[in-house]
Amino acid sequence: MQASTSALECLIVTFDDSNAVSNSGLILPITLAERLGLRDLFDLHIDLEDRPGRANVGRKAMAIVASILAGGDCIDDTAILESPNAQVILGQIMPAPSRFGVFLRSFETSDIADVERVAALLLKRAWLAGAGPGDEPFTIDVDSTICQAYGNKKEGAYFGYTNLRGYHPHLAAVGKTGDILGIVTREGNANTARGAGEFVTQVINNARAAGATGEITMRFDSGFFSRAVRDAASAGNTRFCITTRMSKRLKGIISDIQEDAWTSIPYWLEGGADVAEVKYRQKQ
Repeated sequence: MQASTSALECLIVTFDDSNAVSNSGLILPITLAERLGLRDLFDLHIDLEDRPGRANVGRKAMAIVASILAGGDCIDDTAILESPNAQVILGQIMPAPSRFGVFLRSFETSDIADVERVAALLLKRAWLAGAGPGDEPFTIDVDSTICQAYGNKKEGAYFGYTNLRGYHPHLAAVGKTGDILGIVTREGNANTARGAGEFVTQVINNARAAGATGEITMRFDSGFFSRAVRDAASAGNTRFCITTRMSKRLKGIISDIQEDAWTSIPYWLEGGADVAEVKYRQKQ
């Protein structure tokens, strides 16, 4: 049989099942969020006072969460959940995208701590329900990232080392599961190390408050190489690993390591890697 070489002029996609529902994958995470009481946490801890978007905080917040899970990255993308079937999945009527804009613009800097409290309480409920590490050891990865912003009037959105205009937040996650233990929004031109010590303390406290009792190991890249981070991790009784910046003095110390002191380990680079232990004290 010879395949046709004629160009495809029209393609019509139809569903042969009238019960097919778009974004039905949201059923699982939204059901979980409802069981953990996320909507109630928003209503209980977020108070927008007399600002325009103050009504139905929990309902709007849950809708935004659903939109993000469905791949949305801007306010207009919430429109994908306006269909009747999607509203059945969410168990609520979806406001128009314009209402979400009013809602989000009603938040002020003073509300950030309340949102963080909601996140911490949700994590605690999830971990107490069996999703947490319990008394098992676990690893926390701490890093910073760049969140590009486009509005000219966004407070704190500046150009940073990547030459992108936006924010430079700290974030921390459990290495094995990806559970978020902390996020701190910072200006786009903030140095990675700025406020890192306080953030490390917050992350450790969040993990312990959520019910983790096992040994914690924290991992940092060279941007977090500072006395404040070291002291905070030590005070939190954690094991930690920080990549150091290669100074002339440190290069000299490494070059003096004897050949037989190196140990080969498996690594993602071809040929593996070698490690050695050496004492190093940073100058005051």
